[in-house]
Amino acid sequence: MPPVVSFFSKTQYSSNPLETRDDLAKFLKDLLNPLAAHTSPGGARIQLGYTGTHYDDVAAQLEGFSRPIWGLAALLAGGGEYEGTSRWVNGFKNGTDPESEEFWGDMRDKDQRMVECSAIGFTLAVAKDKIWDPLPDEAKKNLENWLAIMNGKEMPNTNWLWFRVFANLGLSKVGSKRFDAARMKADLDHLDTFYIGDGWSRDGPEGIVQLDYYSSSFAIQFAQLAYSKLMQKEDPERCEEFRNRARNFVKDFVHYWDEEGRPIAFGRSMVYRFAMSSFWGALAFADVELPAPLTWGVIKGLQLRNVRYWANQPGAYNPDGTLTIGYNYLNMNMTENYNSAGSVYWCCKSFVTLALPETHPFWTSKEEPYPEALRGTTKFLSNPLHITTNLGGHTFLLSSGQQCSYPVKQSAAKYGKFAYSSAFGYSVPSGNLTLEELGGDNTLALSNDGGETWKCRRETKEARIVDGRWLQSMWYPWNGVKVETWLIPPAEESPLWHLRVHRIRTNQKLQSAEGGFALFGQQALNGRALEPSSGEDEGILESGNRARATSLAGVVGIAGLEADSRRVGKALRMDPNTNLVESRTVLPTLIGEHSASEKDHWLITGVFGLPSSAFQQHESWLNEWEKKAASLPLSLFRSLVQANAY
Repeated sequence: MPPVVSFFSKTQYSSNPLETRDDLAKFLKDLLNPLAAHTSPGGARIQLGYTGTHYDDVAAQLEGFSRPIWGLAALLAGGGEYEGTSRWVNGFKNGTDPESEEFWGDMRDKDQRMVECSAIGFTLAVAKDKIWDPLPDEAKKNLENWLAIMNGKEMPNTNWLWFRVFANLGLSKVGSKRFDAARMKADLDHLDTFYIGDGWSRDGPEGIVQLDYYSSSFAIQFAQLAYSKLMQKEDPERCEEFRNRARNFVKDFVHYWDEEGRPIAFGRSMVYRFAMSSFWGALAFADVELPAPLTWGVIKGLQLRNVRYWANQPGAYNPDGTLTIGYNYLNMNMTENYNSAGSVYWCCKSFVTLALPETHPFWTSKEEPYPEALRGTTKFLSNPLHITTNLGGHTFLLSSGQQCSYPVKQSAAKYGKFAYSSAFGYSVPSGNLTLEELGGDNTLALSNDGGETWKCRRETKEARIVDGRWLQSMWYPWNGVKVETWLIPPAEESPLWHLRVHRIRTNQKLQSAEGGFALFGQQALNGRALEPSSGEDEGILESGNRARATSLAGVVGIAGLEADSRRVGKALRMDPNTNLVESRTVLPTLIGEHSASEKDHWLITGVFGLPSSAFQQHESWLNEWEKKAASLPLSLFRSLVQANAY
């Protein structure tokens, strides 16, 4: 009997091998084609769904129009053709005409319409002959005026400033008198104050500790590289600085990727999916000289494996071929308040390599696997306060110190967890009245009301990397409660385990629930929930102070290692739609109680993770599971006790 999951494992795009420039162009066109049925008569608005956002419906329909042109513009810039291009040309004509019923509306301060100006400016800069030149003179004037409005409007002090830079860049490339050179230079000078070294930029001014994918593929790094290509003659010194930043940044960023082309899911805007790989394409677009061990074959592999992965995820697409809102499947639970059905087409940034000629080394090089020199490594990244590792075939990061500086839905889950994985994703809460709805993977959840409600780490304080060995941080969930945490990466002798140590001092009685990685929780043959199993067969194990789950996705587990551990291991069946990667998951969890006391409560936790894709790297994962106590670096714990105090 074949596995149930095989019945619907193909997408409309699965037959595309995505190996060549022509393959990538076909994938783009196949994504653009279904949009025609959702496009307004005048082409200016694309309506892909009826969901709520913090901005108006017209802005959401503008998103549906503008974001696909990241890909269309690149295709046209590289000499490609698309029969539906006229839809977008007509859309520019009608969307910027104040007399048209499809008018997008003028921009106000901090308007969502500003975001879409980035794609429009890029399009004018790289595809002027196919998009701008066909417009009537009146339409050109309207488009200039509409874009230029933002030069006098207030913008958020974040990566958004790049959107105004690209609006002006586009105006400059079409010779518009509405181009504001002084405004663009002032924005660029201010954006440079976000730079903190080693290639990294914050998503905001000093005091912001948000260094997620907006600092790279989604916005800042991509924008810097595109600018360095398009403004080389006008601004050579700044352009070279941007390329230098990318050369430094890539040495860290490559550690966020696994051998299968998956990045570590972390932070907000996961609905943008393969926009994460647009940085690799932007390196090629900007002709950046690559540092060893990276080659154009390696970069090509990193990007195409990622796009290939997403082309083969059934849950990423609606039946008509349009993208769903979610990550690996339709999931409104994980979205932010700025995610409309059109927002997801930000992923079209990853088609930037279509702007390159066939003779570019990105396309002439043979695709190479993940660099051998970077396998089995652990790296301490001081700027994002991350420790990345792929020891044992599992690519994940340990995190302390990041948090969103403004209200974002489920920010504790998106930034505050201890670990984030490329294979297992992360979970977000569907509520906080039960552990099953909490989505508490890789957290220490605490309750001071007998388990009625739960708190997870959101605002991390005093985070630092200590001696190149571990992450240390503080968390203050309530007055009179302090939690100090050390996160210790895997050791070579126990590559499937990482260690967490928590010191809790509390003036009130607490309950705790610490989760490991969440795992696909169904049986392979019949799709039913996992059943108990104590061996290597798929199933769950609950034994004293440890819990484990095994399925076709891999093996995850957790164990209490404190000498007098009274925590109890449970394999919790989580609420559906909490995890980004799998809609039904099981979460190994340790549950304990802690009295109010002036003395410290010490928790020592071993967390086990092995994706099924790495099974072949280990003779027996069960042996790795059983040897935890002998090989975990508990000597480090003793040094923590001796060297650290509140």
